[in-house]
Amino acid sequence: MEKSVKQQFEDYIKIIEQKLDEFLPVKYPEEIWESMRYSVLAGGKRLRPMLCLETCRVLSGSYEQAIPAACAIEMLHTQSLIHDDLPCMDNDDYRRGKLTNHKKFSESTAVLAGDALLSFAPQIIIQKTPKTVGKDKILKVLEEFLISAGAEKLIAGQVVDIDSEGKQIDKNTLNFIHENKTGALFKLSLRAGAILGGANDAQLAALTNYAEKIGLAFQIMDDILDVTSTLEELGKTPGKDALEEKATYVSLYGMDEAKKQVASLCSEACDILEKKNIISDVLREIALSITERVN
Repeated sequence: MEKSVKQQFEDYIKIIEQKLDEFLPVKYPEEIWESMRYSVLAGGKRLRPMLCLETCRVLSGSYEQAIPAACAIEMLHTQSLIHDDLPCMDNDDYRRGKLTNHKKFSESTAVLAGDALLSFAPQIIIQKTPKTVGKDKILKVLEEFLISAGAEKLIAGQVVDIDSEGKQIDKNTLNFIHENKTGALFKLSLRAGAILGGANDAQLAALTNYAEKIGLAFQIMDDILDVTSTLEELGKTPGKDALEEKATYVSLYGMDEAKKQVASLCSEACDILEKKNIISDVLREIALSITERVN
């Protein structure tokens, strides 16, 4: 009997949680590994690794070969959150409903935990990806990973985001921040899964476009939730965008237009899947569920 979408979600989350726990043992010096584990295993939607696994499954019929890459992407995402929460960055006390890493441990340990995850994650791709996967594919995934993590993507978005605080910025600058600070990891997730699933050029282009749509929609929804949610719902401090004078879709376009943009982007993402005959209830549901996010 075919699994429900909800059951597929639960199965993916279960395997992701199991493998993250397995890939991150506690070694000497214990504090750094405990700090890494604290943030990586703190829960969350596991959306990015799920996207990686499902993309690989849709294209190849199997997701096992993408498990190490999916977990590495989640480690990279966690690294970005640990550093984003630091006093010198967004300075937040809570993440996923728990104390941020630097509040649980120390600022120096949090910095080093982020650094450690950034260098440890690619090792997981190299060491844990099944030997049946061609080295050319592994090398391509590593290239995608390192570009997404670096000065051209994730860090570029963070730098422009910090530099834009308290300034009037235009739509292009705001989109640059969103496309790189948030969107880069969505693209990485889809593209890594597609590469490991044997995607052709047309499929890779379509899934990249889908990732761009849902990545931007996800971040616009973040902008909305920062205004409308509570600490309990959001799992982190709400209202920080306004406090730090950040430009957001809500501040530039208003709440109603921001919500319309989210709905439009999610609809466009679903259309891409349909037009390219990429049949996945999971990918479709992930796109549609963004409009209903509460955290």
